[in-house]
Amino acid sequence: MKTGLQISAQLENLEYVKPAGDDFRWYIKLTCSSCGEETSDFVYCSLDESSPLTGGRGQASLVLKCKLCKRENSIDILKDSLTSYTQDDAGKFKTIVVFDCRGVTPSDFSPRVGWEARCSESSTVFADVDLKENEWYEYDEKSTESVSITELSYKFVPVKH
Repeated sequence: MKTGLQISAQLENLEYVKPAGDDFRWYIKLTCSSCGEETSDFVYCSLDESSPLTGGRGQASLVLKCKLCKRENSIDILKDSLTSYTQDDAGKFKTIVVFDCRGVTPSDFSPRVGWEARCSESSTVFADVDLKENEWYEYDEKSTESVSITELSYKFVPVKH
């Protein structure tokens, strides 16, 4: 099953916010489709890490065994689905990444660090933006304006491909 992660936020004086680089870590909680057990902590997957599937069936961004039913589950990031959240999207939900889930369903997301944001006035790029608190505030010296990401919320939606 393919699942999209959608975010919604207000961007002040920012052109976009996006996950930065193949090493960006998507921190998620997963629920086993077989027995309903949820991971107790957030687990992460990224484009630059992959694990082999049992039986030589290829690779996935994250392979994990359910602690309760011992079933092997996997999640893969669809690289071509990654996109920026832009000023035009502000206040609306937009899918920024799609996960190909096998045996699990994402149930929670923790945005944390590694985001990139660009000021709309000066094109200043802020690297390693921390969205752990679901908001971020900074000052752009070039444009002498405050920049921020606020009202961050997220949800998972089924994606038909």
